[in-house]
Amino acid sequence: MVQAARGIKLLTLASWPAGTEGQFLGGWTRGAPALPQIDYPKQDFADARREFDAIMREADADHPLGQYLIDSARSWGIAAELAEALGTGEVTRHSIRLYGKPDEPLPGDGPSTREAAQHFISIADELDQALLAPSEQVPISATSLWLQLQRALDDYFEGRVIEVVLDPELISKAAAGATRIRLRAGAAFSDYDRDQLLQHEAFVHSITALNGREQPVLQSLSLSSPRTTATQEGLATFAEQITGSIDIGRMKRISLRIEAVALALDGADFIEVFRYFLDAGQTPADSFGSAQRVFRGVPTTGGHAFTKDTVYLRGLVGVHTFFRWALQAQKLHLCRALFAGKMTLADIVRFEPLFESGVLLPPRWMPPWIKRANGLAGMLAFSLFANRIRLDAIAHSDDFVHL
Repeated sequence: MVQAARGIKLLTLASWPAGTEGQFLGGWTRGAPALPQIDYPKQDFADARREFDAIMREADADHPLGQYLIDSARSWGIAAELAEALGTGEVTRHSIRLYGKPDEPLPGDGPSTREAAQHFISIADELDQALLAPSEQVPISATSLWLQLQRALDDYFEGRVIEVVLDPELISKAAAGATRIRLRAGAAFSDYDRDQLLQHEAFVHSITALNGREQPVLQSLSLSSPRTTATQEGLATFAEQITGSIDIGRMKRISLRIEAVALALDGADFIEVFRYFLDAGQTPADSFGSAQRVFRGVPTTGGHAFTKDTVYLRGLVGVHTFFRWALQAQKLHLCRALFAGKMTLADIVRFEPLFESGVLLPPRWMPPWIKRANGLAGMLAFSLFANRIRLDAIAHSDDFVHL
């Protein structure tokens, strides 16, 4: 499966040419914006799809590893179909199969992902911007951040294990692989961005890939399989939350992307989605980058979207709920095992006996916060209790006089 999946890198295959941003923003400035027209190279993953089908036929669905192989091969097969359909409306259908869509309910039969996104957007809009400390408003250059992150990672690993590089063609502001973190050259960052990148990209995405490579039996745990995206992004966002590295601005950006995916699916074209981000307070460059994420691989004329950004909130709620369950069930060790590779929450539950027997190895590297079990347990215990308090029962500020 590792061999067959090599080359199916959806985000890379769906990337836009570097000059697209300048061309679009130039037209926007002149008052004559034009929908970006992207030509995607034709892909053929027929051999890989046949291999995935063979794996699904031969794997034993009654064994935890067999079920993992079946689920993963099916996910890679859909990803291969998506890659072959780049530039067409079919990408939307495959994307929804992989990542879901905004109107799906959150774990626990909660509100929909879109409703949650709208909640965070409204909260962020109501907050007093004067709460921002002066240091939070000073931009950090990509070059400066590159040096800071590289120093922090070298100290953590006691050597050069992960390399930080500047990439002028990167769509997002940052992306992480097992041994390399890319920053978009020319982008501006903040103090929160620095901490978020360390906790989110390095101490989750990179570390899970590195630990997956250490597995003697299941090295596919090092691969960013589409089916693990929700758990991976949820775990990475949870890491930001538990370390105090996430701010309401970040929650708003995540939520705006979910709303933008919904708008695109409802018919908004690229220019309308770009204007949505612009009206929400983003710069023209950031608005282009955000809209570009929504239209990766799909026609820019509206009615289509690349739905990956819908997994962030759903994944965060899922991982947070899993950590609370693990505390209640006295299984916090499973939370640590999540870092042994890239897997879903269902995988980690099925794999528990395989970790106990030594078939799967515990993670070699873990973020500092997961190592402090007492502090983690304290936070989760309070969260379990605090969630029982209903804010709607506290109608007025006068109610706090009696608290």
